[in-house]
Amino acid sequence: MTSKEPRPLRADARRNREKILDAAMRAFTAQGLDAHLEHIAKDAGVGSATLYRNFPTREALIEAVYRNEVARLCDAAPDLLERQFPLDALRAWTRLYLDYVTAKHGMIDALRAIAATGGNPYGHSRQRIRSAIATLMDACVAAGAIRTDIPSGDVAAALEGIALTSAGDGHRQQAERLLDLTLDGLTIGR
Repeated sequence: MTSKEPRPLRADARRNREKILDAAMRAFTAQGLDAHLEHIAKDAGVGSATLYRNFPTREALIEAVYRNEVARLCDAAPDLLERQFPLDALRAWTRLYLDYVTAKHGMIDALRAIAATGGNPYGHSRQRIRSAIATLMDACVAAGAIRTDIPSGDVAAALEGIALTSAGDGHRQQAERLLDLTLDGLTIGR
């Protein structure tokens, strides 16, 4: 290990970090920038000092929450493929994508505030998400479940469009119908 690599967290410290990220996700989604860090610490079951030791600033916490959600979304792709037929995995992943976008929508003001100060909370998120979609689609193609003439970038753009037009309360059912329509258009024999 070089001196630049962070030391791995102990198991209890890792659990505390995850609890903080989960509590912060709920708080920022519901309250945006108005979320109080002390309430986040309390909801996570840790002290304020533990929160600040892990995330010295509000911006660091917001960015970590966002990156954690992107990682969860993208890491779900191979897990779904292990347990489900590829087309079912793709369909399930698109629902997780909607959950991710809904959470991101609730945090949008906080993410914009970070971007305005020169931070880049989005980093490589778009590429990671597109890579997850490509992985799912490649598995579907290999299983003979979807057409081969639709690039994964087109599906990613369709998902982004569906998410943008269907964001907000009461639009989840419409978004799911649009996802089904999109996936049905990919399916062979439809």
